Amino acid sequence: MSATPWLESPILRADPELAALVAQAVAVRANAWAPYSGFRVGAALLGESGRVYLGVNVENASYGVAICAERTAVVSAVAQGERRFRAIAIVTDAAEAAAPCGICRQTLAEFALAEDGQDLPVTLVSLNGAVTRLPLSTLLPLAFTPRSFQVRPTQRS
Repeated sequence: MSATPWLESPILRADPELAALVAQAVAVRANAWAPYSGFRVGAALLGESGRVYLGVNVENASYGVAICAERTAVVSAVAQGERRFRAIAIVTDAAEAAAPCGICRQTLAEFALAEDGQDLPVTLVSLNGAVTRLPLSTLLPLAFTPRSFQVRPTQRS
């Protein structure tokens, strides 16, 4: 078996740019801080500018303080001025390619379900070779986004 079975995926073989994005998520995953769960996650988020923002999960003894890889990538991108994204790759060593948690899906939706109808392609990869690619709207149907409401002036009582 190959040391990188995920590279054998037809999805990645057909798209070298996506394969490069996944390779970055695989590499950064080694930096995850997961001393409690042992579940390391790496994410690579491709900005509209072409720049890639990396993220890893960072656990904490106070579990509520932990942050997921997908959100660390989004936070890094936003901190550097990027607000629109072309793709995200998420890598774990789960038996099947693992989908992001609900909070990460909602965070991605804030920036990635664009007003122009564009939908963020999400690539889920397991180190054992499982690769799935689907739009964010499939992971979070009927998402609550900035389009879901209009900002209203403050009401005074």
